[in-house]
Amino acid sequence: MQCTAERVKKHVFLNFFPRQPEELRMSKTNNFGIPSPFCVLCGRTDDCPEKYGEKKTYVEHNLTVHYYCLLMSSGIWQRGEEDEGVDGFLITDIRKEVNRAAKLTCNICKKKGASIGCVAPKCKRSYHFPCGIQKECIFQFMEDFRSYCWEHKPVQKISDEESRGTSQCTICLDLVEQVPMYTVLKSPCCKNAWFHRECLQYQALSAGIYFFRCTVCNNKDKFQKEMLRMGIHIPEKDASWELEENAYQDLLQCYQRCDIRRCRCKKGRDYNEPDSKWEIKRCQYCGSRGTHLACSSMKSWEQNWECTECRSILAKSGNYSKQKKRSLATSEKTGGTTCLLEEPSPKCPRQSPGSQRNFLLQSPKIMCQNNLSACSHLELPASNRVMMSLSPLMSNRNWSLRKKHLRQQRREVSNILKELKLQVNTKTTRLNINAENIWNSALKGFKQRNFNPMKTIEIKFTNGKNRSKTDASAPSKHRFFQLLMHHLQNSSLFEGSSAKNLALDFQAVEENLYFEAGKMIAVSLVHGGPSPGFFSKTLFDCLVYGPEKVKPALEDVADVDVAQTIKMIKYADSLAELQSTIHDCYEFLAAAGCLRPITSLCDKKMLVNDILIHHVIKRIISPLESFRQGLKTLGVLEKMQMHPEAFSSILCHKPERLSAETICDLFKIHSSSDVDKVQGADFWMGYLQDVESGESVVTLEDILFFVTGSYSVPPIGFDPEPTVKFLHRRYPIGNRFLNCLELPITTTYEQFKNKMDLTIRNTLTVEREFSF
Repeated sequence: MQCTAERVKKHVFLNFFPRQPEELRMSKTNNFGIPSPFCVLCGRTDDCPEKYGEKKTYVEHNLTVHYYCLLMSSGIWQRGEEDEGVDGFLITDIRKEVNRAAKLTCNICKKKGASIGCVAPKCKRSYHFPCGIQKECIFQFMEDFRSYCWEHKPVQKISDEESRGTSQCTICLDLVEQVPMYTVLKSPCCKNAWFHRECLQYQALSAGIYFFRCTVCNNKDKFQKEMLRMGIHIPEKDASWELEENAYQDLLQCYQRCDIRRCRCKKGRDYNEPDSKWEIKRCQYCGSRGTHLACSSMKSWEQNWECTECRSILAKSGNYSKQKKRSLATSEKTGGTTCLLEEPSPKCPRQSPGSQRNFLLQSPKIMCQNNLSACSHLELPASNRVMMSLSPLMSNRNWSLRKKHLRQQRREVSNILKELKLQVNTKTTRLNINAENIWNSALKGFKQRNFNPMKTIEIKFTNGKNRSKTDASAPSKHRFFQLLMHHLQNSSLFEGSSAKNLALDFQAVEENLYFEAGKMIAVSLVHGGPSPGFFSKTLFDCLVYGPEKVKPALEDVADVDVAQTIKMIKYADSLAELQSTIHDCYEFLAAAGCLRPITSLCDKKMLVNDILIHHVIKRIISPLESFRQGLKTLGVLEKMQMHPEAFSSILCHKPERLSAETICDLFKIHSSSDVDKVQGADFWMGYLQDVESGESVVTLEDILFFVTGSYSVPPIGFDPEPTVKFLHRRYPIGNRFLNCLELPITTTYEQFKNKMDLTIRNTLTVEREFSF
């Protein structure tokens, strides 16, 4: 069918339901003056929009026509505007086409009025549109709207290597033969993915051009191109579910209630204050139970909380570890709030995390199971990453060497980041940050036109009470980046408990959020913020070496159902059990494109590998590439690829737990006299030892925050370097602009300790009450 460029422009993807300027029209009138419902082109009265397009009647023109009959007619094109004639087809042109078709006989029904002809060379067949559908002709709703008869129509090809037989249509789940035919179509992007033509057409009409894609791999461009070639009409309209008003209103309301037996919140179980100890965390499995951070003794960055129901289910299935880092039963039994802002119990002094150091050195197995971030993944095989346990024969010396190696790598990263920071100039760029909506305000700031990562970042914090504070100091920026990294860790962009991989979020892909997340992490590292610390080894290797060189492991699968399916296949003891498992998982394997012939028990290894590669890597190829592009900001990704082991120490591990030795090495001591320096240094070291052993109401993290505004040492280090000064003053002072701790000179250690405890505790309590 010949067609002008103007018609191609307007009708490649015309809306499936074009607007009607007026109520119906008709082609003929009977003796009573009532318009006839017959289509002027095919002569039928059928009113089936899914097959023939909308049947439209214009009384003023005495005209009735099926929309598809009009589109596919060979001798007419759209010469008018959309509001002229019938959707741009002029009435005079339609009547000329009717007169032309009246001379042609349909090769199918043998009646006159065949307005559509086959475009194959030397083929003279003509037919009505409904007759062509009945005879399985192909009509292409694209470009110049070509039509092919039943003999010359395009056919999908299948290679000899591809399996034949039956599979399930991934839309209706009914059986479909794996043979190219008119009623069956094969996905061009996924092997062993077959569909009924009718199912695809209904889905295309419902999803529209913006949401119609492969139901297995979500490929859009390649899939749509092939379906259009095979005669599937994809209207240019929004999806039907997007047009329904308030269709997703119920999904916008998340469960927010504390279900712990002893809720400690004075404002009630339904009270939720984000980024505080009264923030509600939902069960990571069911999402229908919640807890305040304070009520379960959780830190703000922790996400591995399960309700009692899910815990019992996991325990029965064998997936629940008794060595959880946080046990709900333990927190309820002790009533502890050790990681929160409340005062510690006088019978159980609040201990610094560093105070557990000696115990953990004696029990490296528990250390490894309870805190994966404390164990290096660098030297262990991927298969041992989660359920690994250190040999009881491993000495404390070997464990110390491992920690020493990790510290060396982090010092190397610090020097690299300081080198990258030389790109940052003194010009400033301001970010207006709403502490109650950190993600959206940060996203808006990073996307603003004048944002430049090479400028010094200035933070202006605001909250709902219209209070604001502009600050370009390190504490303010560190707080901003700390909140941002916390949000990213718990966002839908990542999945997993502690070691996280990228998750597949289609909306995030559309909005390019993976790129923005990568850019935020790169900027945080160079500008003195914290590192994410939650990357899995698999994600890190994909970023550094490329996804094609990475072999994922079972622990990389965050989806419980998928992990269970892989385990059933992996641990099948006989061929019969393996085949039975595959039969039970047939739908999943077909959707993943992982079906393969199983003739022996050893085939399960290849099948497991296929599933892991599909689920962990192939699914997220597009987000991964976008994330990599974001990490290129300020040259961070390039340095990661040059120094992988060093960057793994900060991206795959949480910051090192503070110890008295760490704080002592971090702060350089200055004093007005050697005598004051010697005596003050003794009190200072003794105090750090007491804090580490839990004999103080403050922690080592509190001391660091009191001086620098940060609870951990950023990868790039502090600028300027922290110092300690001993002066004749009544109470200690933390100067965060200079990272300087000014300590009082006292005659006894008890006086020194009491002043330190009182000042640091009261100062941090006031700051927390008035912080945004």
